[in-house]
Amino acid sequence: MALRNRPVRREKPLPDAEIHSEGFRQTREARRSALVEDYVELIADLIEDGNEARQVDIAARLGVAQPTVAKMLTRLCTEGLVSRKPYRGVFLTETGRKVAEESRIRHQTVEAFLRSLGVSAETARIDAEGIEHHVSAETLEAFRKAMTAPR
Repeated sequence: MALRNRPVRREKPLPDAEIHSEGFRQTREARRSALVEDYVELIADLIEDGNEARQVDIAARLGVAQPTVAKMLTRLCTEGLVSRKPYRGVFLTETGRKVAEESRIRHQTVEAFLRSLGVSAETARIDAEGIEHHVSAETLEAFRKAMTAPR
């Protein structure tokens, strides 16, 4: 359906500026944490799959260059989420394991919800990668309830 050069009208008036800005603040925070969560979750997956997460494997899985991974690993070390050992892989700290587990649960919930709507497995997996970082605890709980509600 084509728009006929008419602007789409808002259904409601703009909220108060303070309330309005909170949504944008939360979105900016989600963007900042998304990359960290993606790395930590991937490191957890690699460790679970083969007992070691190597920089080369992280780069290949994320589709980025090794220097990009090296820079992020330095950041993750500084933030206390991972540790590195010379000539060995990358390991999660206890804090890193918690972040990875929380991210994995959010991802699985979003992916399952999308699948329950009829979205294909591949599309749900890809879409969940982005949505998982932006969805609130309240929304995740609503997803869970919707999936367990009798139909």
